[in-house]
Amino acid sequence: MSLHSSLVLAVVERLESVRLSVWTGSSVTHRIRYESWLASRGLMLSPFHVRWQTTMFNRLFAYCARINPRALYLWFSSGLVFGIISMVGSVVLLTKTLQQTLAQMTTDNPRIGSQQALHSCVSLFFFWSWVCLQVPGVNLPTSQLAYFFTALLLSGVIHELGHAVAALREQVRVNGFGMFVFVVYPGAFVDLFTTHLNLISPTQQLRIFCAGVWHNFVLCVAALAFLFLLPLFLLPAYSTGGGALVTEVVQGSAADGPRGLSVGDIVTGLEDCPVRGVEDWSSCLSHLSYTPQTGYCVPVASLQPSWAHGRAFKRLDGTMDCCSNNSLTDLCFSYMKPQGKNSREREYACMPVRKMVTGTWVCRTDDDCTAHSHTASVCVTPSLENQTRFIRVTHPPNTHMLFVGYPPHLQYSVSLTNFVPRFGFLHLDLPVFLETFCKYVVSLSGALAVVNSVPCFALDGQWMLNALLEATLVTVVTDRQKRELIGFFLLLAGSALLAANVALGLWMVTAR
Repeated sequence: MSLHSSLVLAVVERLESVRLSVWTGSSVTHRIRYESWLASRGLMLSPFHVRWQTTMFNRLFAYCARINPRALYLWFSSGLVFGIISMVGSVVLLTKTLQQTLAQMTTDNPRIGSQQALHSCVSLFFFWSWVCLQVPGVNLPTSQLAYFFTALLLSGVIHELGHAVAALREQVRVNGFGMFVFVVYPGAFVDLFTTHLNLISPTQQLRIFCAGVWHNFVLCVAALAFLFLLPLFLLPAYSTGGGALVTEVVQGSAADGPRGLSVGDIVTGLEDCPVRGVEDWSSCLSHLSYTPQTGYCVPVASLQPSWAHGRAFKRLDGTMDCCSNNSLTDLCFSYMKPQGKNSREREYACMPVRKMVTGTWVCRTDDDCTAHSHTASVCVTPSLENQTRFIRVTHPPNTHMLFVGYPPHLQYSVSLTNFVPRFGFLHLDLPVFLETFCKYVVSLSGALAVVNSVPCFALDGQWMLNALLEATLVTVVTDRQKRELIGFFLLLAGSALLAANVALGLWMVTAR
């Protein structure tokens, strides 16, 4: 290589290094400016995590901490007692849940397993509502996402509000309040000054650490009370007890169609079961699912040969049918036809269903018809497949909706509410919104109170346990390291217990 070529190569390499240096320097400058811009606004971004922190609420927290010192002392002291009780209760709850889940996994009797599962879901409602992991689009309907995230954020904010006010009351500085989104789940936090926190007594620390779960419990009770008193609050605008109001009908479902239910209809009965609200609707459908099919009183004179008594044949499940043309207006009915003085024979007839059951009494036997009618009548019963039911849905002033199928299908086809507007301009969905939101607040705030009470690493229960041990064992176990060792093993056991419940909860959701 010539001297000239060497000089050209050296110049090119120098220019490239300068270009890279300028580009790298510019990149670093932009990165520093970007990070400074985020920091000035209290933002922090990382994969799957966005966090925002501010001091704008510090004055509000300080004002709340000075409202009534004596009342606040009693308030947070009550929270201390509740926190200790809930910490012990959460361990008992987790242990009981783990035992019931293991028993359900090992049982060979599906009926016993289902009973244990029902008992577990009812008695351990708050815990399972959190541990079963509400996953949007999996076991949480997408239509409920707004309720879920709003209630979760509200529960988190109230939780942290308790920590902040309790800390300021105990002369612990609050550096700031913030919110975050991890993946898609929102939450809140407060940043406390650690030096001040370490200087106060363990009892004072307990008041601060227990304030979060205490506020979640109070919010849960308040939402539950509001839900209970909602009919009273809405009484001037909405009435209750007159039936279940239809707010939504699934398109293409069994309840849809010109002879079906429509939004705004008021359901007042299912067969002979009166419906005064949504609870009656569910209980009536459950009752009809597990009881024999009801019959209808029909005058004997109406059972004319011109109605083409069908030739009965057995279905694959062993039940009888006599309408072989799959008519949408006819249905096979069975009844006992007297043959002699003491003999009776079951007859089957394919009859126009709406004409047969309109304006007739519900019956179980022929004797029921005799009590309601002066004319000779028989009790005719729809001959249907096993678990299938014929149900008359009363929704005046319209004619009955006639349903043939499985009762749960009818229940899932219709959304109802207890609240009927007194005026036409009132929105049907307002009571539904309030009810649903309150139920989510009760569930999620209660779940936060229970889960955060668990003596587990990274939860409030960790700090609650450490402060409790410092307040109670200082005279029994004088060595601080031994107290910390005891606390470590207790936290390890609590963490293992919680992890086992979460793992089995996931197994229950996915594997079964």
